Amino acid sequence: MRPASPTPARPGLLLSAALAALGLLVAASPARADDQSISVDFAAPTTTPAHRASGWIYGMTENGAAPPDHFFTDVGYRAMRAGGAQLAGGGWVGGGYDRRWNATRAQMLRTKALGGTFVLLPHDLWGADGAPISRFPGDNGDWRDYDAFLTRVIADVKATGVPVQWDIWNEPNITLFWNRPQAQYLELWRRTHQRLRADMPGTLIVGPSLAGVPTTTGAWWNQYLDHVKATATVPDIISWHALPSDPVANVAAATTTLDSRGIAHPRPYQINEYGAADEQNPADGAWYITRLERAGADGLRANWASGGNLHNDLGNLLTHNAAGQYQPKGEWWVYRFYAGQTGTGVATTPSAGYDAYATMTTGTARILVGGGRTTGTVTVNLRNLGSTSGVVVGNQVRVRVQRIPHNGGGAVAGPVTVQDRIVTLTGNATAVTVTNTTITDAYTITLLPPTDTSVTTVAVAQHSGQCLDNTDLRTTDGNRQQQFPCEGGDQQQWVLRPVAGVADTYTIVNQQSGKCLDVSGVSTADGAAVHQWTCGTGQNQQFTLRRVTYPGNDPHDYQLVARHSGKCVDVSGVSTATRALIHQWACNPPAQASPLNQTWRLLGR
Repeated sequence: MRPASPTPARPGLLLSAALAALGLLVAASPARADDQSISVDFAAPTTTPAHRASGWIYGMTENGAAPPDHFFTDVGYRAMRAGGAQLAGGGWVGGGYDRRWNATRAQMLRTKALGGTFVLLPHDLWGADGAPISRFPGDNGDWRDYDAFLTRVIADVKATGVPVQWDIWNEPNITLFWNRPQAQYLELWRRTHQRLRADMPGTLIVGPSLAGVPTTTGAWWNQYLDHVKATATVPDIISWHALPSDPVANVAAATTTLDSRGIAHPRPYQINEYGAADEQNPADGAWYITRLERAGADGLRANWASGGNLHNDLGNLLTHNAAGQYQPKGEWWVYRFYAGQTGTGVATTPSAGYDAYATMTTGTARILVGGGRTTGTVTVNLRNLGSTSGVVVGNQVRVRVQRIPHNGGGAVAGPVTVQDRIVTLTGNATAVTVTNTTITDAYTITLLPPTDTSVTTVAVAQHSGQCLDNTDLRTTDGNRQQQFPCEGGDQQQWVLRPVAGVADTYTIVNQQSGKCLDVSGVSTADGAAVHQWTCGTGQNQQFTLRRVTYPGNDPHDYQLVARHSGKCVDVSGVSTATRALIHQWACNPPAQASPLNQTWRLLGR
């Protein structure tokens, strides 16, 4: 979590960690291409996916009302960690507790409604969010003010009826958040732990949430463990921050230090801030997801936003267009793919720079590839594919590879298909080679039976940059279709299903409503409405993809030609306005560069 302004220097265990925490560490440009390989073994199941990495620091507006639900539900939102940081008034010590609590309460209630877990940050309610404050709990041996603070927070939390995880104090090993001796913090820990056990039995206690990682030699970490063992105040969930670090190594070190003290485990590990400022991109996000899953640790993605954006933008996974509408960044699409990884996890073997999280369920297998910090080829060796269910047919499998671009941190309309082919297996295995040219991009591999020839895609109008959208998420027949800023929801996801015996012709099904793109009344007239309708066999629901050929066009650019009329799906009036309606119109020549209101970029095709 980024501190309140002004931002003092933040110390770290390593120079690189310190620079990353300040957002000053820039990923080094690779000197040369570096070819690596990883493997996936479908005969080695691991665990049922729990989506351990799908948690965030803050990410909602102060009143908890935004962003819209689908930005959370589409990525398998699991947890949020918050407590009113950066809001004016300074918290308890500055007389601004009420505003911070009201924001916390609103975000707690929204988190519960979305099915997530709320991790409470009382240090932010106190006012210790990085700005200078006049006092800390226990100053001069006087705990009365802190006791009153706890009484208030406990009463307020109970009144919501929302169960929380209580993260006693954030980053108490650095002066930015705890500008007092460690001994004073350890007394705060003991007092708070005992108070919570007495007043809120069953509440899960999290800590120490230090700025750093467990080590067998680190003085602060080991003194903390000695204290909690001696005072019988061991947290339910042991936590730390990885900014940057490797969760697999962290968990191994934590386990060693617990074992040496006879502290019972397994206890849940929670890396409740992961991803340094320069690691918040699709490649590194996918790598952290994989490493958290491999380590068996829960994670909450760090939020390096400044100002009010800490309370918005789903922890910096979203951005805004000029009209203020939410749009996903590339890393949001990584979490969207991850949310769809269900069924059973399977074993993977990483390389020096890449790692992969893989799952399988009936009819599909999904692999998320991340990391790198280099360019070159990454070869994914897929072994024992016969252990999948319904994916291999006639010794063949369909392999679909997509790239999730970083786009410099800007909006991303969707993943881009780079391979889609049917391969014949050799020895129950095959290899997929991806050419990675950008160190911040991630890749996904989806395995399907060769008989599945459908394609899921967004359709981006090239004159406006907006997406073909099922208006207001309605499910009714006759709902007019529109263009709308690309925001990644199912209302903008279209499944292209081939029409038997007709080349390059598809019914186009909206993923949110399950209904088909349709020309109203089977009309052949210019201006006839394009809406949705219950899927049938009529040619007014069949569209031929005609590749656009003007100089410099993208290979994913197409016209959508209605089979019954020979006319094109068109944005009315060449409008660039949000919510401009879609109709059919006489097709422009496919080699004509302008206007582009009939040119649709099908990123998934």
